[in-house]
Amino acid sequence: MTSGGRLSRPDEQGRFGDFGGRFAPETLMPALAELEEEFEAAWNDEGFLTEFRRWLSEFVGRPTPLQEARRLSEMLGVRVLLKREDLAHTGAHKINNAVGQALLAHRMGKPRVIAETGAGQHGVAAATAAAALGLECAVYMGVVDIERQALNVQRMRLLGTEVVPVSSGAGTLKDAVSEAMRDWVRTVESTHYIIGSVVGPHPFPWMVREFQKVIGEECIDQLAELPDVAVACVGGGSNSIGLFYPLLETEVELVGIEAGGEGIETGKHGASITAGRPGVLHGTRTLLLQDDEGQVQEAHSISAGLDYPGVGPEHAYLAAAGLVIYESATDREALDAVELLSRTEGIIPALESAHALAWITRNADRLQGKTVLLGLSGRGDKDLATIAAAS
Repeated sequence: MTSGGRLSRPDEQGRFGDFGGRFAPETLMPALAELEEEFEAAWNDEGFLTEFRRWLSEFVGRPTPLQEARRLSEMLGVRVLLKREDLAHTGAHKINNAVGQALLAHRMGKPRVIAETGAGQHGVAAATAAAALGLECAVYMGVVDIERQALNVQRMRLLGTEVVPVSSGAGTLKDAVSEAMRDWVRTVESTHYIIGSVVGPHPFPWMVREFQKVIGEECIDQLAELPDVAVACVGGGSNSIGLFYPLLETEVELVGIEAGGEGIETGKHGASITAGRPGVLHGTRTLLLQDDEGQVQEAHSISAGLDYPGVGPEHAYLAAAGLVIYESATDREALDAVELLSRTEGIIPALESAHALAWITRNADRLQGKTVLLGLSGRGDKDLATIAAAS
């Protein structure tokens, strides 16, 4: 089960240490048990794995490149390597998991899939996979995110997906997840919920990690020698767990960067590991942003994909075990990082990914002469209106 602190899978209760589990309505318990059984069977079926790898190669475009950021490295005095998930089909890492879960839904005989999305990248990925496999698809999205991610809304609709606006709460990612779960309760017999991150009740955090670990596995294959540091942004945490998990048994320093928003001290941020406490949200026990009464607080981030008041339970476990360092970067730092990478390397990163680059630039003095691997989780086309408005 364990090796050097790394958990190959959660325990029988679906927990990573003190975090995880399955906190869900009774109507979903049989579906979750079925999903766990079906995923285990599929993940041990060479035929399914061969089909998944074929889709990753022919449809997603894997392996994604590992690029040396030469001009940026020269400027910072730090050797920066970019894992280019922005070059995967649909423009982000989300497609790895979406294809895997869509194939699983098809295997299970579920004709309909649903998803939640914040930045829109997971919604587009789910819509893309559903169209390719002939599945009906609906994506729940907060009204705030629909406005700031209009391009991705258009992409989803063009792919034949119904985009369902969510106006409850703050109208962002947390509320979209809640509405998608309500849909799943009503339609569980015919519907599979493609959760987009390593969140939710067991087996989702484990299953999504398994679909995303291809990121870190490819890095190991592509590197002549391992980097000193690997850094990635952390919202729910799927791109970062995909990068970190294969590196957990190495000497690489792993750093996850949360949304610092307007500053941790202001209370307007999305840094649930840095400033959160244990609690239950969306079917799992993890670290959450809460008030003194235990009520979940709204997160804040300029990046829609990091605008979530919790984090995947495996990240909470890795933080508690001291296996990964978690820090934060502010909205302003992320915006500056977008401009920096755009002008030095000709790559416009997603605002989410820019948080990780912001940490590198802030820590350049202590990183002098080191090699840093940056998980570039997505491209920034979707964020141009937000970036322009904040400039």
